Amino acid sequence: MFPAIGLVVLLGLVFGGFALTGGDLGPVMHALPHEMLIIGGAALGALIIGNSGADLKALGAGFGKVFKGPKYKKQDYLDCIFLVSKLMKMLRTDGPVAVEPHIEDPKSSAIFGEFPKLLTDSTLIHMICDTLRLVVVSSGTLDPHAVEDVMDNGIKAHHHHAIKPAEDMQGLADALPALGIVAAVLGVVKTMGSIDKPPSVLGGMIGSALVGTFLGVLLAYGIVGPFASRCKAVIEEDGAMYQVVKQIIVASLHGHPLPLVIEAARSGIAHHNQPSFADVFDGMRGR
Repeated sequence: MFPAIGLVVLLGLVFGGFALTGGDLGPVMHALPHEMLIIGGAALGALIIGNSGADLKALGAGFGKVFKGPKYKKQDYLDCIFLVSKLMKMLRTDGPVAVEPHIEDPKSSAIFGEFPKLLTDSTLIHMICDTLRLVVVSSGTLDPHAVEDVMDNGIKAHHHHAIKPAEDMQGLADALPALGIVAAVLGVVKTMGSIDKPPSVLGGMIGSALVGTFLGVLLAYGIVGPFASRCKAVIEEDGAMYQVVKQIIVASLHGHPLPLVIEAARSGIAHHNQPSFADVFDGMRGR
């Protein structure tokens, strides 16, 4: 909701302020579609040149993240703590044989089935299952630090891929002022071809050309740049879920007591999503 409100405020105050100070919106509105066609076409072409089909699809999803916000809420972090803690407890008390069916086919697992939203995140499920599979096949002889290194590498690789839409948006924002100049220069070229026209006509043509520069700067710093920042923030906030998984598994493998395991998982969650210590313990007692 806030990005939409921000767009309304941005456009309303920019164009409204221009009109209130005596500016004539007519020439601006007349030039807007043509300048937007040039700038938008150049931006789209540059994106197609510099990215694969998968990257472009991810970029579209990135714009969606700006409006939807983070995927995970407080209850989802609680569910993740419950899920991984339950698996680690089963591993510790019942042994690898009891855990193996759940990690080999999580979609058929009764434990994973308790948390349907988490099951939709394939990266999260693969991280849990692949890590526990390493523990199972090693018969408990793995060094917890080595497991942590493996998980860190996996999280780093995922983040590098997940953050690319935000980086592409920022790259587009950086290019838009220059693309606005391209549109403005073309407008000047058009104006020079009509140099014999009266000053009133030339003034309108020059004004239309300058709309290109205006649009490029406004789109870059008023819309696409903030979109890139918001997209990055959403991706990084959702990435905290993978840190929760890592902390529970690693702390459990170190043999730490349950309160320390829980605190290790909670500490990396943003405050507005962070469940209280009591929330976690009360929920685990009910399971």
